[in-house]
Amino acid sequence: MPWKRMSVDAQRMQFVVRAVSGKEQMTALCREFGISRPTGYRWRRRYERGGSFTALRERSRRPQHSPTRTEAWKEQRVTALRDETGWGAKKLHVVLRDEQRVVVPVRTIHRILERRGRVEEDVHTPAPGRFERSAPNELWQMDSKGKYPLPHAECHPLSILDDHSRYAVGLYALPALTTAQAWPCLVKTFRDYGVPEGLLMDRGSLWWSEHNGWGLTWLSVQLIEQGIRLLYGRVRHPQTQGKVERFHRTLGGELRHRGLPVRWAEWPPLLAEVQRDYNQRRPHEALGMRRPAELYQPSPQTYRERPAEWEYPTGSEVKRLNTQGMLEDGGRRWFVCGALAGQRVRIERLETKVLVSYRHMYLREIDPERGWTRPLVVARREGAAAGQGDPPVALRAPSGSPCPQNRS
Repeated sequence: MPWKRMSVDAQRMQFVVRAVSGKEQMTALCREFGISRPTGYRWRRRYERGGSFTALRERSRRPQHSPTRTEAWKEQRVTALRDETGWGAKKLHVVLRDEQRVVVPVRTIHRILERRGRVEEDVHTPAPGRFERSAPNELWQMDSKGKYPLPHAECHPLSILDDHSRYAVGLYALPALTTAQAWPCLVKTFRDYGVPEGLLMDRGSLWWSEHNGWGLTWLSVQLIEQGIRLLYGRVRHPQTQGKVERFHRTLGGELRHRGLPVRWAEWPPLLAEVQRDYNQRRPHEALGMRRPAELYQPSPQTYRERPAEWEYPTGSEVKRLNTQGMLEDGGRRWFVCGALAGQRVRIERLETKVLVSYRHMYLREIDPERGWTRPLVVARREGAAAGQGDPPVALRAPSGSPCPQNRS
């Protein structure tokens, strides 16, 4: 039977005092204290060998030898990698296997991190099912990650992510979220990795305008001219862009782990370092612990510095909008779309009405007799002109709800 729980040390001392006195039989004494005779003799021997009652204190049960214990240098390497990257056991397991040719079980790595105080509990629900495009460059997702205030400045990280491989094709530090700052970054990305088939964005002011039915901006028109299909997420529904949103969560963790820069000049090299590690070094759990660089390859569609003008069907009436995006017709000026200033549009006359279309999309209905114009959100169904293969841009339904083309 075990020792009584009340004052165990005191019970041991009383037992040893009576046992070494020689006045009582060991069997009866052990029965009184509720212990076995071997236990009683062990405690008496421990006192006699130690020569002090301090020898009766509870000793550590930790084994003196642990043949299977992880080597110290492995524990040090695990801890160093954790401090360097901030990653969890699964990712560190892959890095150790690839860099050091050392296989340390995931559970062992987690225990090492626990022992060394590197683990913070993070309770979360299971991830929902994942959806992705079947090949690289079928769809990219683009978004900005808020802003980071700096003394007399701000930093707006702009992220561009491949939907299939999660490869970050672009990660840029912008001093302001403007067209003048964002477009050169897109051009650089297209030159480095080619042009995607589609691009998914939110309703940000850079690539979506509330002043026309199509939501066209100068930047979105430039994308259309590259043959890119534009897709827009639902309002207040960041889940539509789940991959780039998840990337931003990782980006935020990396920035906190490495330390947020306090000077603007430190942001571009830091983001470049994060982008490189994310693409080439960090294992991605959604990819079966592979790196995004293992799945990504550049697009065969190259960036066109000067896209050829759209060829409308033979015999079409074509006019060029002025610098304000207005159509001059019948001695009058009609507003069409400010983002299409200087672009060629097609004119179709139906009775007293005038329909204006740009490439594959109707833009504006004009009624000269009544003196009004209306924006349209209807795609042409007759197909593009011969030799032109631009896919349709995503539409916004009149009710404000996304049409099927918006869904990804």
